[in-house]
Amino acid sequence: MWTPRVNAVLGSIVVTVGFWLTWGEMSPALMVGLALGVAVALDWLGSTIARVWAWATLLLGLESLAWPIVTMVRIRMTSAEPSDQEMGLILTAVLFGLFSSIFWLTFSYGIFKRMVKQDSSPKQG
Repeated sequence: MWTPRVNAVLGSIVVTVGFWLTWGEMSPALMVGLALGVAVALDWLGSTIARVWAWATLLLGLESLAWPIVTMVRIRMTSAEPSDQEMGLILTAVLFGLFSSIFWLTFSYGIFKRMVKQDSSPKQG
């Protein structure tokens, strides 16, 4: 039941929601296109369920890392001198973005490391 293809679809939904949270407003057509593109990429990259989620969590980590940068660029484009509210928004993005990116990238690294370890272990049989 839980094939890599089903997990690729679920992973693409998770990555698309993360992308939507990072970028804010997105058209529904762009969200559907992004979800389909990520699902195809995850299906192509992931021959196993672990590999699909390793790539999905890697994408989540990269999205989380991009969140503070996107926030700072957006604020810089709208005003020359950020207000106190905008500075609070930047602080929140930096704190939560860095913590969540460290979490997701470390989680992804652990999955990839475990897959390599399982692939290199001698098969019993």
